Amino acid sequence: MSTLHIDRLLETVIKQGGSDLHLTVGTPPVIRLHGRMRRLETKTLTPDDTTALMKAITPERCQQEIQEEGGTDFGFAFGEHGRFRVSVFRQKGNLALVLRLIPSRLLSFEDIGLPTIVSALCRRPRGLFLVTGPTGSGKTTTLASMVNYINGELDRHIVTVEDPVEYYHSHRKSIVNQREVGVDVPSFSEALRRVLRQDPDVILVGELRDLETIEAAVTAAETGHLVFGTLHTTGCQGTINRIIDAFPQNQQAQIRVQLSVTLIAVLSQALCPRQPKGMVAAYEFMLVTPAVANLIRENKVYRIDSAIQTGKKYGMRLLDEHLWELFSANLISAEETVDKARRPGEMQDKIDAHRRGLEVNFDEDHGDDDTDALFRRNS
Repeated sequence: MSTLHIDRLLETVIKQGGSDLHLTVGTPPVIRLHGRMRRLETKTLTPDDTTALMKAITPERCQQEIQEEGGTDFGFAFGEHGRFRVSVFRQKGNLALVLRLIPSRLLSFEDIGLPTIVSALCRRPRGLFLVTGPTGSGKTTTLASMVNYINGELDRHIVTVEDPVEYYHSHRKSIVNQREVGVDVPSFSEALRRVLRQDPDVILVGELRDLETIEAAVTAAETGHLVFGTLHTTGCQGTINRIIDAFPQNQQAQIRVQLSVTLIAVLSQALCPRQPKGMVAAYEFMLVTPAVANLIRENKVYRIDSAIQTGKKYGMRLLDEHLWELFSANLISAEETVDKARRPGEMQDKIDAHRRGLEVNFDEDHGDDDTDALFRRNS
């Protein structure tokens, strides 16, 4: 049997335009291409193969972690082509690896299709900007584009805390210091505890994964820094609830007030296979206007969807609206539209009506009619 070389496999991923490489015992290597899994026509992997492939790329400290914890994550550069983020883990007693390609080219806001107001938000001196969505929805790429924009346009000190560092930023107009959790600093919360002494203007927190990190990010935004963070939530409403629910009951009123003051925007995204090939991002975008700030402060988060619909002139939109636009333009399939929708039942009804040739209106209200007045009063 021929031995498999990791370099050859990685070159195949890059050549074919794949996003991930899966190596696990009992199947040939598998590439995720335009969102679909494709087996390579090579040998079926044995336990010795996955062990050898792991050893070829995994740093010593991470191999130690696999022994102790049963898994590890790290990133490494692959020549000029880009970087790979690697997850090694045990399954059924054997090693498995998933390698995600981080392209070396940073995308512009236009490439990603972000709302035009995002560039203005990146110029804000302070505030919390959250980018949310499930794993693999392109949050890292979106944040890297924002850091890249600031780095090219403004003179700032940018500190990122990531696990692992994925996109590498060189110093341009700004200074960019990137700290890797597990290499440069033990944890997100420890990095945030120290970051305010490092004279930062912009702080990027790879993941708001616990109460301590969320508290530190909110405090940093309050004290005059622009903070970017990610959460694995879907939709703007769910994101705000998730943050508030992370706090004990007796602190929730206080965090509502803090959020209403510090939060500047939430961008929630989903990545869909594009027809005929490639990927396209659908997003939900909420700008914190005085009206939205009121809803957060007064614990009326359930009315945020209506506020987003009313705030179209600010570039706000609901995820399901954007999915519908992509479906109507034949960019994504009906199945994908329903799968990624926040209200799949409603979306299926709309698609069925559309197929019957009926006129479908997406601007119907989400059960609240006085938000418009609230907007006019506060805007």
